[in-house]
Amino acid sequence: MKAWIPLTLVFALSTAVQAQATCTYPRAPDAPPDGNTATKDQMIAAKHDFDRYNGEMNSYLDCLKLEMDAATPKDPKKLTPDEKKKSDEQQKILVQKNNAAVDELQAVVGHFNEQLKLYKAKAAAAKS
Repeated sequence: MKAWIPLTLVFALSTAVQAQATCTYPRAPDAPPDGNTATKDQMIAAKHDFDRYNGEMNSYLDCLKLEMDAATPKDPKKLTPDEKKKSDEQQKILVQKNNAAVDELQAVVGHFNEQLKLYKAKAAAAKS
């Protein structure tokens, strides 16, 4: 039975390494078209690009959550002070990555939404 403990540890560590390796930060879309001058086709294409980015970023954030869960010790009381410090540092880094990704997502999508509002206002004015 004790022979399985090292194998379990190796498996757990390799799983944690794989979780870290699979989180791929998505590429932000190019700047959205100017809402004052963009055509309908340009805005639709930009919307598809921003929807793709939003989905990829949400997948990245889900992946980070899995990494955080995997990095959380099951029984922190059994950790040595060095192991606890290392675990805390890893959690801090993952939280910083998460927060930076959320901030970028909000800024990028917010900029698109501003241009979309301008486009819709221009289209409404043209109908009047």
